[in-house]
Amino acid sequence: MEPEDKFAPDFEPFDLSDEERHSIEPFFTNLTDSVFAVPFLPPEVVGALCSRTSRAKDDLRLIFLNEFAKPFLAEPGEYQKALAALIEFLHRYPVEMIFSNPKGREFYVKWLSQFGDDSIAQMAGTHLVYSGLSQVAIKHLEDMRIGLSPIEKSTRYVDYGNKSNGRYRYYTDPTLKELGLESEYREAMDGLFRTYGDLAAKYYGILKGGHPDEKESVLRTKAYDTVRGLLPAATLSQVSFFGNGQVFEYAMNRSLNHPLGEIRWAGAAAFRELNRVVPAFLRRLTSDQSSAYRTYLSERGKRIREWLRGSGWETKPAPAEPGVKLLEYDPDGEDKVIAGLLYPELHASFPEVLAKVKAMSGGEKEELLQRVLHDRTARWQKIPRAFENAYLRFEIIMNIGAWRDLHRHRLQTQFREKWHIYLGFDVPPELEAAGLAEDFRNAVRKAEDVYRKIEAKDPELAQYASTLSHRLRFVQYQNLRALFWETELRTIPQGHPDYRRVEQEKARLVRETYPLLSKYLLADMNEYDFARRETAGSIDQKEKELKEYLEKSG
Repeated sequence: MEPEDKFAPDFEPFDLSDEERHSIEPFFTNLTDSVFAVPFLPPEVVGALCSRTSRAKDDLRLIFLNEFAKPFLAEPGEYQKALAALIEFLHRYPVEMIFSNPKGREFYVKWLSQFGDDSIAQMAGTHLVYSGLSQVAIKHLEDMRIGLSPIEKSTRYVDYGNKSNGRYRYYTDPTLKELGLESEYREAMDGLFRTYGDLAAKYYGILKGGHPDEKESVLRTKAYDTVRGLLPAATLSQVSFFGNGQVFEYAMNRSLNHPLGEIRWAGAAAFRELNRVVPAFLRRLTSDQSSAYRTYLSERGKRIREWLRGSGWETKPAPAEPGVKLLEYDPDGEDKVIAGLLYPELHASFPEVLAKVKAMSGGEKEELLQRVLHDRTARWQKIPRAFENAYLRFEIIMNIGAWRDLHRHRLQTQFREKWHIYLGFDVPPELEAAGLAEDFRNAVRKAEDVYRKIEAKDPELAQYASTLSHRLRFVQYQNLRALFWETELRTIPQGHPDYRRVEQEKARLVRETYPLLSKYLLADMNEYDFARRETAGSIDQKEKELKEYLEKSG
């Protein structure tokens, strides 16, 4: 299956000398396309390289050349000799030849492709990198929860205002030209990026004048944080994935028949590159069975939309303010958690243990919790698995830019709307105070005008014209252990204020709902002017309260 190249995002190949090409060619499936696999690097090297995605302006292959290869090839020593010898060896015996071990390949052809033993596809994985993929396509892939580890270029640390090959970095679907909307779309997207660059520079200047002693990196991060809502969903970003064979097969099945051409292209390009590394994992994708599965996956949304139109349902929401609602929770949640703590130490059924817990006094329950949790003083010290016995369902409205960080918490059930413009958008209060908000609003409104025109002809395609400042409604159905992890992580001082406020509100609701258990929630409820600033005031307030409580309790 060849990629539909007309839907490929813009990519400007980089120039390499013959010597540079020779040095890195064996470590990547290609040096000329925007999608590539990384088949032959040590775990620490490939892990460090892909982790650079979040801060990298350059293509990861260039970063490998300049940071992981050149410095060591130029410095005489044993490592230089070993690395040079490995490069020469891989040119003589390419990775595809080394990897094509007949025994291993035959094993997967037989047990995975023929007999469908999916569990064995979880035993090996590889890395796949997209140099440029839109936010719409990235989130389509990241919606998968199990088996896939992504990391993408940060909108907080990297300047998105630069051009590549004379253009801002956003995706333009060729269908827009057929619809007669490409010119208006490009004008609106260019306006968003132009305003992004202008306001980032102006706001940085204001910050520098007001905080002359602050680090430049802190001020620039604050500026990018503040204006990132102008970036459209079409923004192209570099993203790295590590996945096992099973999840990559599923990713392609979800993508190859998708209504959006970019996502179809992303699936086919992944198949092309991974087929050079792990072809046995992908053999089923060419079968009639997989073709039928792709039809089933791609048609479900279409059939629901057809039913909605036929039934007369109103599908466009009215404007709504950001906020958090606790829709439901288990009223016996605290007792079930305590029963879960006791259960492994007893020889009794869960209903028997739960009945005895319900008969306990509040003081007895509190004493037990204190005994179990009294020495937990940091968020990385995981809460017991028994906390998974209590579930809560939240409905949240927040801007897409901040939602992207909460979306990364996968060990829960999340579902959301498609990206749209009808809930309104958030204007950063910092820009209001600086007198820069009107430029922000004007740029977003022009994008909204184009969104409406595209939506009238293709609602899926219209998503590209929404922005990270537009609000999104989604549901989180999570157990209490997942909530502890998410809330404690996302309220730290380094977090973006938009998602910190959401998690702080969740913490308040949980404290009202589960007062015994929430005493051990290490949520930071303070406010900070600058994310990522390290000060004495950034100590977790709840952690201090917990320590004081434990000291008083002996």
